[in-house]
Amino acid sequence: MVHAGTEASKALEARLRAVEDRLEIYNLIAGHPPSADTGADYYAETVYMEDGVFDRGANLSGAKGNKAIAAILTSEGHQAAIAGGLAHFTGLPYVELDGDHASVHPSLRTPTGDPIHVRMRAEKCVAVAEAGRLSTS
Repeated sequence: MVHAGTEASKALEARLRAVEDRLEIYNLIAGHPPSADTGADYYAETVYMEDGVFDRGANLSGAKGNKAIAAILTSEGHQAAIAGGLAHFTGLPYVELDGDHASVHPSLRTPTGDPIHVRMRAEKCVAVAEAGRLSTS
């Protein structure tokens, strides 16, 4: 016979873990704008996995691997964008949790130079819990 309190505790623990995972993903996504706008390559190297992919679309450069992604932030072009007032804005992402994996659909906006026009991207990334830390790929 299964004790009802044990089942209720397990269900509550699972719900709490889902809430904690979702909050950690929100923090991970929210960390991108300030790290990109300040050239914090160390942050990108920490949050992207070794085989992570940063794909900005057909007309923009991207990278594969946490070190290559971090290098974008110290590149001449990115540093010039920072000096020119680069500013990323992100909204609350849609998150689908599935055990230790999550599909995350954030939206990101960056001014294009003209204060009226904003480039908006909706992307999908996967967050993975690995050895007690959450990383994106």
